[in-house]
Parts: sequence; C-alpha cells; structure tokens
Amino acid sequence: MGRPARLEAVARPPLLDRVELRRVEAARALDPRARSDLGQFLTPPPVASFMASLFERPCEEVRVLDAGAGVGSLLAAFTAKACARGVRPSAIRATGFEIDPRLAAHLRRTARECRHECAGAGIEFTAHVIEADFIRSAVERLDGGRPSPGLPRSFTHAILNPPYKKLRSGTDARAALRRVGIETSNLYTAFLGLAILLLEQGGELVAITPRSFCNGPYFRPFRELLFREMSLRRVHVFESRKAAFAEDEVLQENVIVHAVKGGRCTSVTVSSSRGPEGELLSLRSVPFDDVVRSGDPERFIHVVPDGAGERVAAMFARLPSRLADLDVGVSTGRVVDFRAREFLRQEPDSSTGPLIYPTHVASGVVRWPKRGKKPNALVHAPETADLWMPSGNYVLVKRFSSKEERRRVVAALFTPESAPGDRIGFENHLNVLHRSGEGLPALMARGLAAFLNSTLVDTHVRQFNGHTQVNATDLRNLRFPTVEQLTQLGRRVPDPGLPQDELDRRVDDVLGFADGDLQATRNRTKRAE
Repeated sequence: MGRPARLEAVARPPLLDRVELRRVEAARALDPRARSDLGQFLTPPPVASFMASLFERPCEEVRVLDAGAGVGSLLAAFTAKACARGVRPSAIRATGFEIDPRLAAHLRRTARECRHECAGAGIEFTAHVIEADFIRSAVERLDGGRPSPGLPRSFTHAILNPPYKKLRSGTDARAALRRVGIETSNLYTAFLGLAILLLEQGGELVAITPRSFCNGPYFRPFRELLFREMSLRRVHVFESRKAAFAEDEVLQENVIVHAVKGGRCTSVTVSSSRGPEGELLSLRSVPFDDVVRSGDPERFIHVVPDGAGERVAAMFARLPSRLADLDVGVSTGRVVDFRAREFLRQEPDSSTGPLIYPTHVASGVVRWPKRGKKPNALVHAPETADLWMPSGNYVLVKRFSSKEERRRVVAALFTPESAPGDRIGFENHLNVLHRSGEGLPALMARGLAAFLNSTLVDTHVRQFNGHTQVNATDLRNLRFPTVEQLTQLGRRVPDPGLPQDELDRRVDDVLGFADGDLQATRNRTKRAE
C-alpha cells in the first residue's frame, strides 16, 4: 500500500483557515444544551482534510451532499482538495443541510468563499444551503414526495459528520425513515442511510461517525443496508477515543469510512492513527472477509489496523467453541431497579436476598455488600418471585464500562460464597453467564471468568466494538476454548484477582499460544488509552 501517510501532510489552504476561525467562533457561541439536543460536534480541519482526500472518482460535474454541515468545514475541505487536483471537475454543485439557523448563516458564508476559491481554479461552483430537517427532506425526495428546492435527484459524492443522538422508536423521524426502508435507532446511521440511498451508482461516501455501528443488534439493519448498497473501500480508526473531537470531550470511538455505491468489495484498506494532527498512520490492505466474516448473520465489522491486531484475530479464529457449544447461556440480569424500587433495600435483613450490581464487581470477583448509593438487597415478595436466580457459580460481565476503566470487557466470578442465601438477584446492567438458568460447574466458571478478563479477549472485542457497551449478542458471537481447556484454566487461576501479566501468561499457556503475544497486545492497548 506504500508508505504510511499523515492525516495532514501539507500546509492548510487559507480557505480552511478562514473556515476554522468560523468553526471556533460558532462552537463558543453554541449553547451546550442546544448542541447536545442536536448532537452537534463540528469537524476539526485536519480530520476534514483527511476525509476529503479519500475520494477517488474523477467527475466532470460533481454533485456533493453535506448533511448536518455545521459551518461548512467538510464542504470547504472538499472544495480545496478539488481545486488542488491535477484533473479538476468543470463544476461543483453543493447541497448543504443545516437545521441550526446560526450555523446555517456561517455555512452560507463558507459557500461564498468556496465559490471564490473555485473561480480561481476555473471551476463553476453553486451551493444550496437548505435550512431544514434532512431526514424529512430526504425521505420526501426518495419517496416521491415534494422535495426541498435545490435537492437534486442523486449525488456523486457525500461527505458527512452526522449528528450523534438516539432516535426513539415512536418519533416522526423513525416513522419517516421506515417509509424508505431504513430502521435505525440513532441520527448518525439515519443520515448515513439516507445519504447512501441518495447516491448514484458509483457515487462515493466518506463519513466520520461513532464506531458503535460496527456491532450490536440495534445497528444490524444499518449494516445490512450498508453492505447491500455499498462497497467498503477504507476504514480509518483513531486509537484514542478522545482524539477526533478532543475539544468537545466526545468519548465515543470514531471511525472514518469510505465506500462506493454498488460494485463488489474484495479488499479493504484499514488504517489507524493516534489523533487527527500529523500522527503517522498504520496502513494495510486486508481481504473483505477479514472485516466482515462470511457466515456471520450479525455482519459485525472487525477493524484490525496492524500486525499485532492481526495476530489476535488469528488466535481467536483458532478457538473452537461458541457459548452454545459449551452449553452456556447468557442473559441480562432480571432486576430492573426502577421497576422494583419499592422492594430495594440498602441493608440486607431476614426479609431480603442479595442483590448484585456492577458496583459490586471488583478485581475479578463480587464484593458484597458494599456501602454506597446502590442497594444491596431485594425483598422476598410475590412481586419479585421471577427476579431471582438460584445461588451457584456464575460469570458476570458488565454491560457498560465506565470511561475510567481501561478494559472493555470486565468479568467477575460469583460463587455461593460471594453472598449468602439460596436465591440471588442480578441487576439489569450485568450480563449473566449460566447453564439453563442455574449455576455453572465451579472450575469451568472460574476458567470462563479468567478467559474473559484476558488481554486476548479485550483486544479482540475492541476490533469490532467501538463503544463502552458489551451486550449479550457480543458474548454469543465470541469464540471460546473447549470445556476441557476452560476447566484446566480454572485450575490454573485459583485467584481471579491475579495481576494482568500473570493472568495473560496462564491463559497463553493453557491455550498454547506463542509466549509473549498477549503481553505485546497488552502493551499496545495501554498506549492507545
């Protein structure tokens, strides 16, 4: 693939400098609450320039879409790159959607500057700034309704930094999206889905988004749409989840994708960097089947940017089992605390049983009871009869890791000695690994907890999981060692709280992996935080 590049290897064009001043001014003026309501995070210049550089298709007349355009940073970067190319288009027809009137005013000024830039390069430039709801306008265009003036029938290019915000199921936006076959729970995948449908055959999409669409059941319909309509060409990841939008304190991991409408994808370029400004990239071409595994009904997207990650992926591929093969089930804890509020107790007594929250998970074990804000007990009552599980050996995995935790996968062993009583309540923010609703064999449970707490698992999960949630579907899709290997590992790890280096060494030994592989990946994970 050639030498690794930098995100921004040359001096920034004056156009981008002027737009950057506008972006900083707009960001300071925006009410943080209003920004949160709209899911607005404005694109820094190095990221915008890098995104614009990914487009490949030469086009005589460009029709470019920027939905959720903000002050026009992406449009300016796209224009600057077009003007600097050896083979330039004869015309650029830009359409920018921005619903915030203050940002739309900035966007109009940016469009005027883009027109001036293009005039100097001999390119005709026109822009339509549409101050309207992109979802409603795009659906009307796609569904044969009355589209917004200035919205063409299709686009040759789309460059997006869409808003990040949940879409609740009963909203008008969700209903509108279903009219054109899009089912999604977040604004950013709604914007991407509509942009995909608005592209002509051979049209190109470049977007920066949260990485959360790469896995999980809620984003499966979007992944199916993406791979049905588009050929994935490039995936770029930032190793630190604070890198791309550091000044906005965005803690989502971000990914930049480049895809082409239609065609067949055989290989994907995967790259990574520490941050948006000037850091060297790792860059490699991998078979498409390494990114989206054939036969995976969930269509998880695995991003493995370097050789160390490739070794982890290869190690995982050699593991023979899924949870179902081990006769292990996984479900979320049955106690939803706001629904059972009247039966929660801070202190246990004779009328209660133990209630386990994620806060009770520490150093691979359950420490109960614990003083703090969360209850420690659940009342025995007819209303709580279905919320209990029989005491036994369980493996608990936090569904959400906090931003302070270095690990994505945080597992703990629960044993009958962890808390007294013949029935246990597990709160809903825990995944519970069990056998037919009851406990697991003791050594196997201990081995499962050790395996899930290994660097091998944490590194592998990060290859497809870009947010802080680990759900039951993720665990069902993981590969695991055999029952015999897990039992052997349970014998080798009598203390779930072993130091990470020692735990990894014992996992390495039992699974027969090359000495030092897990240590190397752990060091890389530390550097990425």
